[in-house]
Amino acid sequence: MRAVDLSAVKRPGRRRSGHDELAWWREARFGLFIHWGLYAIPAGVWKGRRAPYIGEWLMFRERIPVDTYAKLARRFHPRHWDPAAIVRLAKEAGTGYLVITAKHHEGFAMFRSAASPYNVVDATPWHCDPMVGLARECRRQGIRLCFYYSQDLDWHHPDGAWNDWDFDPAKKNPERYFREKVFPQLTELLTNYGPVGMIWFDTPLTLSAADSAALRRHVKRLQPNCLVSGRIGHGLGDYSLPRDNFLPPGRLNGDWETCATLNHTWGFKRHDHAWKSSANLITTLVDLASKGSNYLLNIGPDADGVVPAQSVARLRAIGAWLRVNGAAIRGASPSPFGYEFPWGRITARGRTLYFHFFGPPPRRFRLHGLRTRVRKISALAAPRTSFSFRQSDDEKTGTSILDVDFTGARRVKPVTVFAVELAAAPQVEPQTLQQPGHAITFIGPMARVGTDAKKPAMRIGGNGLSENWRNTDDFLTWRFTVLRPGTYDVTVVTTHQHLEPWSGGHALRLESAGQTLRQTTKRDVVLPGLRSAYYPQVGTRFGRLKFDRPGRYSLRLQAERVKLSKKNRTLFSDGGMQFSEIRLTPEH
Repeated sequence: MRAVDLSAVKRPGRRRSGHDELAWWREARFGLFIHWGLYAIPAGVWKGRRAPYIGEWLMFRERIPVDTYAKLARRFHPRHWDPAAIVRLAKEAGTGYLVITAKHHEGFAMFRSAASPYNVVDATPWHCDPMVGLARECRRQGIRLCFYYSQDLDWHHPDGAWNDWDFDPAKKNPERYFREKVFPQLTELLTNYGPVGMIWFDTPLTLSAADSAALRRHVKRLQPNCLVSGRIGHGLGDYSLPRDNFLPPGRLNGDWETCATLNHTWGFKRHDHAWKSSANLITTLVDLASKGSNYLLNIGPDADGVVPAQSVARLRAIGAWLRVNGAAIRGASPSPFGYEFPWGRITARGRTLYFHFFGPPPRRFRLHGLRTRVRKISALAAPRTSFSFRQSDDEKTGTSILDVDFTGARRVKPVTVFAVELAAAPQVEPQTLQQPGHAITFIGPMARVGTDAKKPAMRIGGNGLSENWRNTDDFLTWRFTVLRPGTYDVTVVTTHQHLEPWSGGHALRLESAGQTLRQTTKRDVVLPGLRSAYYPQVGTRFGRLKFDRPGRYSLRLQAERVKLSKKNRTLFSDGGMQFSEIRLTPEH
């Protein structure tokens, strides 16, 4: 898998394609990623030393010569590879598609390739093309087969990107690499295995827009209905991808997919035992579905082709939950609300909303902002069980209120789902709204970008974080409703670009209700689990805001100084401040 964040290289965007190209993909909502290659042999250990990084980047991080690394192929003979079992596992987990690494950055083709002898049939004693059996089983068991293909990084080919220890970068000829290897191998993948659901491209770090466009045309010419992942580059994918293992702060526009690991690594690594719990994985699936993103969850078989037992158990647990609650995930639309809820998440399907509770359903539950009339509320696991409810309007603000009595509701761990049937398509309060619990959270996707200049340079990226916030002219504003007057503690949360440490020192001004707060960002509190364990969210305490009465307010955040560093402006970072969110918490 990649070790870089491309959101700063090119703002992800979705290219609209044919009428129903994405229909099966949206319906699935959940896919299985498989990272399998020569890196499964060393399994994260080189010269007796445990590598502290992800397993499939061993060749690059250790700068292993091509001739040395290629000798691993002589040891590749997976005695227990079972394509029927692999696809059956994907089906038991409740996934609708499967993406396997046909060629990762190491340059080794995990399929028969006439374009390069560096492939699993010609270079290993196994002499078997695992994609043949996998394609057969996907057709038989009803799972879409998709191929991952590293189109830019190739550490084995002299003209591929990012091997500068064997090959002089000044002498590389990328056009020759494309002509000799990339296009011929894509042709093989798209003509030798039947219908292909997707080519999952990755890391377009040195490619031009013309290069990416040529790749897209090649794929669509051979299989017009084959999807192209967002990491083809330059906004030319059929859908977009945020950071790996990253949860966006709110509902996303367009079609998205988040790829994630079961532990820390993608390729098999024998000493990585940091397995995420089944509960964590199921709540992540719900979270992403509520925001309009698919979930592509990875397994890394070992060199014998065996999927770790911990991976199998977790995937089956997800499948068991989906067999009961799948209607709230598969083919579901994101929440009509643009933000998260402390109690759980919401998904939608037509005139039905699904309330997903991450903890025990409260006996008395209240939701603010749902304007549509409710007809019935029932438990998804027990559809004959219905619950009483009442709808009203707040006297002072006119805010719609839904009260539900969940007395007797049975909890389904780790997420309990209720179906809320409406009289029409859901309509909700579009602004940020104070919910029960009384905290208010302001996220980038619900902000308006403004500027004191002619045109803002800063923007909110597709992943919900700020991009290119490098000046003092630009600002963010929100409109919101306060239902409970009082004093609120203010925390501004920022994060960091990939491969860059978090840096403070940005002087910010926050204005609301006639009050002004000024503070310089510093590490007052770290919220590592807020969006991703890999991108810690750093909170700066800003002081307090007081709201004397219920009503509608506005909030504005602007920089008075942005601390920039030339070393932080790289291919992967714009060097500016990366805003995540603002939290207003009632004073105790």
